[in-house]
Amino acid sequence: MLRVRLEFSGGAELLFGGSKAVAAELPDPHAAGTTTVRELIAWTKTNLLKERPELFVQGDTVRPGILVLINDVDWELEGELEYRLQDGDTVVFISTLHGG
Repeated sequence: MLRVRLEFSGGAELLFGGSKAVAAELPDPHAAGTTTVRELIAWTKTNLLKERPELFVQGDTVRPGILVLINDVDWELEGELEYRLQDGDTVVFISTLHGG
């Protein structure tokens, strides 16, 4: 099992039943340390998302307007969807979209 901490803020937590943080245990079907953020997003959608998936995912990634940080670093600097998760990583999803 791969253990990661998921955090949701900026309104994203509302899509996850109000949860601001989740200690997730993901199956690591490959060799240890080979599960990617792409697989994490799919797992999160299937196992944690409570409502309005169109506000969180678009295809196999997060929709525009969702900022993703991996261990406090913008995921664009870490390889985005191809980043290989490590046990103990923290992945933060922050919604930058606000209604009005």
